[in-house]
Amino acid sequence: MYNAITGLGGSGQLDSTVAANATVALLAATAASALLIVPPLFDVLDPRACLLIGGWCYPLYSGALLCYNHTQNSAFVIASGAILGLGASFLWVAQGAVMISYPLPDQQGRAIALFWVIFNLGGGIGSFISFGLNFNSKSGTVTDQTYAAFMVIMGIGWLLSILVLPAHQVIRKDGTLAGNPPEPFDIARPARTIKRELRALVDALKNWKVLLLVPAFFCANFFYSYQQNSVNGATFTLRTRSLNGATYWLAQMFGGLIIGFLLDLRLLSRPKRALLGYCFIVVTGFSIWGGGLAFQRWNDKTGMKQWLDFSNSKTFIGPFWLYFFYGAFDALWQSYCYWLMAALADSPQTAAKFVGLYKTFQATGGAVAWRVNALAYSPLTQFTINWALLGAALVFALPTVLSITPSPSSSDDETQDKSAEVN
Repeated sequence: MYNAITGLGGSGQLDSTVAANATVALLAATAASALLIVPPLFDVLDPRACLLIGGWCYPLYSGALLCYNHTQNSAFVIASGAILGLGASFLWVAQGAVMISYPLPDQQGRAIALFWVIFNLGGGIGSFISFGLNFNSKSGTVTDQTYAAFMVIMGIGWLLSILVLPAHQVIRKDGTLAGNPPEPFDIARPARTIKRELRALVDALKNWKVLLLVPAFFCANFFYSYQQNSVNGATFTLRTRSLNGATYWLAQMFGGLIIGFLLDLRLLSRPKRALLGYCFIVVTGFSIWGGGLAFQRWNDKTGMKQWLDFSNSKTFIGPFWLYFFYGAFDALWQSYCYWLMAALADSPQTAAKFVGLYKTFQATGGAVAWRVNALAYSPLTQFTINWALLGAALVFALPTVLSITPSPSSSDDETQDKSAEVN
C-alpha cells in the first residue's frame, strides 16, 4: 500500500516537495537504524516481534497525508515519514531474513519471486483503488477516501504479522529447522549481550563479497524518485498516474517471477545461475534505460506538465510500456541482490545483518535521490545519474557474482559439479 501511495507521484499531492522531503526523512531514519539498531534486536527477538514493532508506522504515514489534505501541515507529514523510517527498518530486516534464510538453497529464487508477487500485488491493488476513486478527479490530488482506504488495509496487514513463525519453529522440506532460537538478552549483564551482538555484526560485515555489493544496494531505490516524480508525476494526469502505478507494481510481479525462475534453474549449478542472472540484468537493464533516454529527450521537448492521459492512446502507449519495464527492472535488480545475499548467508541472524546493510545503503541512496528530486534538478540530469550509478554497481558486483560457490546441501549443485569433473 505504501508503494501504491508513492507510485502516484508526490504521494498523490499536486506539490511533490512535501512528499519528497518526507521520503528523505523516512530514508534517513532507515539508514540510521537498519544496520546498527535493528539486526542486534532481531537476534534477541524474532521476526514476528520486529514486524509488530514496525508495521503500525505505515497507517500513521497515510493518516498524515490525509491530515495534510485539510491542514497543509507539512511538519506532521515529514515527522511521520521519519517515524516510518524507523518502523520500516524493523519490518524490512525481519522480512528479508525470513525470505532468504527460511527456504532451502535451491528454493531461494522462487521464495524471493513469491514474496515479490505478494508484495507488489498490494501496490497494484492499492493503485487500482486509487484509479477508481480518482477517475473523474480534476484536482491533481487524491481524495480523502483514498488515504482512508490505505490506512485500513495497512492496519489489517500489520495485525496479520502476528501469524509469522520464528525460524526455530519452521521445518523445511528436508526436515531441518530454518534456524536456531533467538539468543536471550542477559538482563543481569547487558554489556555482555551488547558486546556479543556488536562482535557478530562486525564478523558478518567483514565479508568482502557483501561489501562489493554495497553500490548495488545503494542503487536499489535510487531510481524511484526519478521514475515516480519526474516521469509519472510530472508527465501524466492524476488518473493515468494511478493506472501507471498499478501496472508498475504488476510489472514487478512479472519481473520477480522471471528472475526467480532463472535463479532456481535445476539444470544449472548455483555459480552458473549467478552468472546467468547477472547477464540477464545487464542486457535488460541497458535496453530499458536506453529506451528511457529516448523518452526523456522527447518529453523535454514537449515542455508540458501532467498532460499525458491514457485516452490519448497513440502518444500514451510508448511511455506506458517504458514505465511498465521500469517496474519489471526494479524487481530484477532487487531480487538478484536478495538472492546473492541468500547465497552468502548461513543463518537467519547473518541474513538479518546482510539485509540490514542492504536496507541501510538502499535507504541512503534513496534519500540522496529524493533530495536531488526535491532540489529540482532537471529530469535528464536525474536520469543520467541513475544510469551511471547502475552501470558502476554492476562492475563492482561482478567479483562477488564470480565467487558464488555451489551449495553444500544442494544435490543439484553436487550433480553439476560431478558432471563438470567427468567432462
